[in-house]
Amino acid sequence: MKILIRATNWVGDAIMALPALRAVRTRFPDAEISVLARPYVADIYRDQQVCDQLIEYDAQGIHAGISGRERLFAELRARKFDVALLLQNAFDAAWLAWRAGIPQRIGYARDGRSLLLTNAVAVPKPGEIPAHETFYYLELLRRAGWLDSLLGETFIAMTVPEEKRKRASEFLAKVGVRPKALRVAIGAGASYGSAKCWPPARFAEVANRLQLQSDADVILFGTAAESAVSTAIASEMRRPPIDLTGKTTIADLPSLLSQCHLFIGNDSGAMHVAAAVGLPVVAVFGPTDPLGTSPVTPRCTVVQEKPYCSPCFLRRCPTDHRCMTKVTPEMMEAAVRTWLLKIEVQSA
Repeated sequence: MKILIRATNWVGDAIMALPALRAVRTRFPDAEISVLARPYVADIYRDQQVCDQLIEYDAQGIHAGISGRERLFAELRARKFDVALLLQNAFDAAWLAWRAGIPQRIGYARDGRSLLLTNAVAVPKPGEIPAHETFYYLELLRRAGWLDSLLGETFIAMTVPEEKRKRASEFLAKVGVRPKALRVAIGAGASYGSAKCWPPARFAEVANRLQLQSDADVILFGTAAESAVSTAIASEMRRPPIDLTGKTTIADLPSLLSQCHLFIGNDSGAMHVAAAVGLPVVAVFGPTDPLGTSPVTPRCTVVQEKPYCSPCFLRRCPTDHRCMTKVTPEMMEAAVRTWLLKIEVQSA
């Protein structure tokens, strides 16, 4: 049997879907499984042994426009898949599988796509399954008959090959990270929108305290689009951080974070990657709900102040951003201190 799985488009969602992908691999050990994903999600899955092939869906490059889409349809059609499992919710995912001529198409009945699915699975109603997003993907498998029961995980782990860990360690040494220093990774951006972002000045204040109290090396991570946030943090730090914003790719993130000791950040893809490679995580939540999207790890502290309007799930706050401004540096520092007591810094 040849199975095509359409992956989700966000890095955090992609990690939360790992248990479902592994369940498919377990259910069909002899199947030829391919995952269709945006390039940055494919990079996250590359070392995870969840499929036989990764097919990149590059909507900004080779698959852009009508001709690019037709190229993708033809490529998938030529592979002659037997079944498509759509973890992505969008109409586009069902349209693509239908145009590719895949005879069996499984996905949630939503976004106006039911007629394109051969198995249109009813979306779980509130309270029918646990709130966390991992169960949303697992329940799709259960309702499709591919999973007998929902089994929760306490830790979603990512595999980072030793060779990549070594290269990451060498890279960090070249950019100035000290071998025996406490390495604190900060992810102060969030591609979803500014409402998720704690103020840069407060990240800087926590970073300054960590440098003063623990002589930590602070490493800023982010995409090029988040450079203004990192610049704002760096401008208020007493000792310059190691700023890797825009200088690395998502493919580099698991190995680089695996060489750090602690992650501090917003609800973001980087937060989920840090948790999955085993770091203690201190995460600020505001407009989103940790019951649904917190990292799946026992090594996480969520820092949150919930005004009446939280969670609103808006990309940008229309009022005074009180869910974030009410979170103080002292609150973050207290959460960080708990993990620092458990961290043993060793030579790289």
